[in-house]
Amino acid sequence: MKLTFWNNLTLIMIVSIILAACSVPPAPAPEQPDTAPTQPPAATQPVDLPAPTNPPPTPTTAPARLWMDTSVPAALHDALTLPAGVEPAAGPDDASMILAAQPEDGPTRWVYTLVAAFPTITDEVPLVDLLDAWRGRDVGKYGGAPLRMEAGTQAAFAARWGLPARGAVEVVQPGEMLDLAWQQPGALFLIPFEQLEPRWKVLRVNGLSPLDRDFEPAGYPLAVSFGIAGDGDTQTIDLPATNRDPEKLTVILMTGVTALVRATGFKMEQMGMTFPGKDVLPWFQSADIRHISNEIAFSPDCPPANPYYTSLIFCSKPEYAELLDYVGANVIEMTGNHQMDWGYKAFNYTLDLYKERGMPYYAAGTNELDARKPLLLEDHGNKIAFIGCNPSGPDAVWATEINPGVANCLDFEWMKTEIRRLRDEGYLPIATMQYFEYYTPDPRPWQVEDFHGLADAGAIIVSGSQAHKPQAFDFPGDSFIHYGVGNLFFDQMDIPVVGTRQEFLDRHVIYDGKYISTELLTAMLEDYARPRPMTLDERVPLLQQMFIESGWLPRPQ
Repeated sequence: MKLTFWNNLTLIMIVSIILAACSVPPAPAPEQPDTAPTQPPAATQPVDLPAPTNPPPTPTTAPARLWMDTSVPAALHDALTLPAGVEPAAGPDDASMILAAQPEDGPTRWVYTLVAAFPTITDEVPLVDLLDAWRGRDVGKYGGAPLRMEAGTQAAFAARWGLPARGAVEVVQPGEMLDLAWQQPGALFLIPFEQLEPRWKVLRVNGLSPLDRDFEPAGYPLAVSFGIAGDGDTQTIDLPATNRDPEKLTVILMTGVTALVRATGFKMEQMGMTFPGKDVLPWFQSADIRHISNEIAFSPDCPPANPYYTSLIFCSKPEYAELLDYVGANVIEMTGNHQMDWGYKAFNYTLDLYKERGMPYYAAGTNELDARKPLLLEDHGNKIAFIGCNPSGPDAVWATEINPGVANCLDFEWMKTEIRRLRDEGYLPIATMQYFEYYTPDPRPWQVEDFHGLADAGAIIVSGSQAHKPQAFDFPGDSFIHYGVGNLFFDQMDIPVVGTRQEFLDRHVIYDGKYISTELLTAMLEDYARPRPMTLDERVPLLQQMFIESGWLPRPQ
C-alpha cells in the first residue's frame, strides 16, 4: 500500500513540474510617459498600384428603335430618314417608338383623296355619306360597291373613324385599283394624294378638293395625322408636314373659242367691257395659268359691233381687251383662223397690244420661225410649255419666211420634234390646235390620228381650240386629249346647231413636275356673251353624252 502511495505521489510531482515549465509569466505593465507627445505620427504615403490588364467595360445605352405601323403610307415611309442613334425595329414589340396614324390632329397631316374613274358623273360626296358607308349603314350607294382602298389606308382611317363595319370596305392592291375603277365607273376609292394620276376623277368632300389652289388640310375631312409615340426622344425624328405642298402645285385653266365680235361685242358696249366674264371670274381667279384662245385681231379701225353682222370677216375693238385683263388672261393662244381678217397691220397691232399688257402669246409671230416658237413658263417649280398650230387655214393666215401670221401644221413633224425636245429639257408640253371644224361631239378618224400623234410625241395635254360645239375626250397613255373644248366668249346661242351654248373650261393640275389631274368645268352661254356655271340638270346630260362619245360609257339601248 505504501508503495502505491509513493508511486502516485511521484507521478503527480512529475506532471506538476512539466506544467510549470510550459506556462508564460505575465508581462510587466508599461511605464506611462510624464507628458503627451509633441508631434503627430507621420502620415502614410500613397502607393501607386499597377493598371489592370483588362479595364472594366464602359456602360452603354441601347439604341432607340422605331417601328412604322401598317397605317403609314409608302410615301411617308420613304420620306423618313432616321437620325443617328435610332434604328428600325424588327417589330412593334421590339420598338421603343411607333409611328402611326393618330385620331387627333397633329403637325403631320397626310392628305387623302376620294376618287372614282374619270367617266364618273358624281362630282361631290357629303362626308356623312362616307361615314355611313364606313359604318355599314349605306354600303354601295355610289357605284354599287363598298369603299375600296389599300390596307394601309384602311388602317389610317380606322384610327380616325374606328374600325369599318364588316363588308363596308374592300381592300385592293394599289396597282389594281385604277383598272378596277374603270370597270365600274361611279365606285368610290380612297387613295393618298401622291397616287393621283389623270385617269382618276377627284371628288369633292363637303365642297373641298385638294386640287384647289386655296385648299387647307386643317379643315379637310380626309387628312390623317401621323405621329410618333414611345419612350425615346421623338423630337429627334423629323416628319414631313404633309404630302401636298402648295408651292409645288400649278393650276391651269384651258378655254375654247373667244371671238369678241357681233352680238358679244354689242353686249360689251351695252353692259360694260367685263360683262361676259363676271360669272366665270372665280374659275379664272382660282388658276395660276389662265389660257384664252382669242381668234380675232384687234384694230383701232374696227367699227362698232353689230349683232346682225353676217360677214365672216372679223375684228375686235382695242377696248375689248379689257375683258382679257379682267379675267387675268396670262397665256394667249393665236391659232385662230380669223387672225388675218383685217390684214397684217391689225395683226401686228394685236401682237404689240398683248406685249404692252404683259400677256404672253404663242402659235403666231412675225414670221414662220417666230410663230413656231413655244411659250415657256415656270410656275411653282413646274416647267410648262405651250405650243400650237393651225392645220385648217385659210392659206392667208399662215406665217411664211418673211410674213407674219399663224404657225402652220399641215406637216406635224416639226411640232412633234419640238415636243420631244421640250420633254428632254424637262418641260411639260401642252399642244393646242385650230383644227378643222365639226359640229359633232365625236371626233373624225383623222382627227384622232393627228391628236394622238402629238400625245405620243410627249404632249401631256392636247386640246382642240376650234370647236364651237364641245367634243369628246381620250386618254392615250399618260396624256389627256380634249378634241374640242367649245366656245367661251362667242355669240353662238345654239346657232348654227343646238349645243353651241354648252362650254367646257378644263382645269388641269400639275404637281411637282407631273400632270396629275383634270377637272371638267361646264358653262352655259347666256345673253349671246356671258357664260355661267351650269346647273346640275344641265351638267349631268352633257357629261353623260361626252363620256358615251368617248367610248367610256355604254350607249343607251
